[in-house]
Amino acid sequence: MTAEGVPPGWGHNPSKWSHRLPVLLLALAGCGIATYLTLYQVDVLQTVWEPFFGNGSTVILRGSAIAHLLPVPDASLGAGVYLLEALADLPGGESRWRTKPWAVVLLGLIAAGLGVAAVALIICQAAWFHHFCTLCLASAACSLLGCAAAAPEVWATVQHLRRERERGLSWGQALRGAGPATRPQAVS
Repeated sequence: MTAEGVPPGWGHNPSKWSHRLPVLLLALAGCGIATYLTLYQVDVLQTVWEPFFGNGSTVILRGSAIAHLLPVPDASLGAGVYLLEALADLPGGESRWRTKPWAVVLLGLIAAGLGVAAVALIICQAAWFHHFCTLCLASAACSLLGCAAAAPEVWATVQHLRRERERGLSWGQALRGAGPATRPQAVS
């Protein structure tokens, strides 16, 4: 490991804020979009912005089976998960891939879940509902781009966890960042 906190075999540090900021901004954008859609679903807003697909947003947000599947608006669930993603991106400094691997793993799980949900949303709109919702697709884009942006840090963390396991640490110790590799090495 170099002094800059670059993982072994990497040319850059995936936990630097310049790499994490896009994940945070996409999560906040997704949260904002989903909150706006929630306000429409609970009748706080009487109309929803739809520049491309006519009444597609109304069909998807109010008339689809998915919109009525849960006891709360489905968009509110999305807003909550996006907020969790943003919060999972915050803990730890620029070496969190090794000092707070639990936070990166949590971020990866949330981002992956949002990515899977985005693909399902797109497929449902095309194949099942035969209507599209512009802001729903924008939210899906935030999910997919956020997933892609989080992937390098997650991969560096997975590699670190494997190295820690090879050194004899338990999964719990490795996830907590309890191993000797998490502490800065003394420079001679």
